[in-house]
Amino acid sequence: MAGWNLARDYQGLSKDFGSLAAVFAIEGERLTKDPLSEVVRIEREGVRFYVKRYWGAGKGLRRYLGRPRVKAEWQNLQLFAKWGIPTAPIVAHGLERNAGAFVRGALVTRELENTQDLALMADQGDPRLQDGAWVRGVSRQLAASTRVMHDHHFTHNDLKWRNLLVNEKAELFFIDCPTGSFWWGPLLRYRIVKDLACLDKVAKRVLSRTQRLRFYLQYRGRDRLGARDKRRLRQVLKFFEGRE
Repeated sequence: MAGWNLARDYQGLSKDFGSLAAVFAIEGERLTKDPLSEVVRIEREGVRFYVKRYWGAGKGLRRYLGRPRVKAEWQNLQLFAKWGIPTAPIVAHGLERNAGAFVRGALVTRELENTQDLALMADQGDPRLQDGAWVRGVSRQLAASTRVMHDHHFTHNDLKWRNLLVNEKAELFFIDCPTGSFWWGPLLRYRIVKDLACLDKVAKRVLSRTQRLRFYLQYRGRDRLGARDKRRLRQVLKFFEGRE
């Protein structure tokens, strides 16, 4: 049985996005592919869309247990929108099961126009990263959205610069969060450190210590570090030691 949802604003594109079968029939520019999924990009009426198609949830019991990756991704993007975290608009989503086993699923999102991911900007030496005012503005947005997630006991689990987009107005967007989830207690604290360490992995290469510290203070909503903050920062700095 297949369940499918096409957003009201995109009913005019039902030929392409009106059913799971239609989405799997789309031909477009393939951007990525792995044994379980692929991403293709298409353009309709002057707008580009990203189509993520999944035909596997893993081997054995993974086909029956837990949330399929595609469902986790659209639900997490819906959470971001609910919490006021800017993200890619969802156009359509759904999945198909057979006798309780995952068969296939898809997620269609609209392109965030005129955006670039922060990792690419860092790799290309984008001059905006040398602009102190620009960095402060983006840092403030990133800190606020990250704090909102963590305040809801939710962590991204892949909070890397490549999953953060910025447009020409210096507005920040979060994308690609299929492994994000809710945590509590020590596991939440560990996952928070991981999120912050993922962000700092590139930040330590392209930003100053002052800028990195300012981000953390923005994230914490305070002017100076307390003992707990210093302890967490030590954990962040050591998180990837021996793994790189």
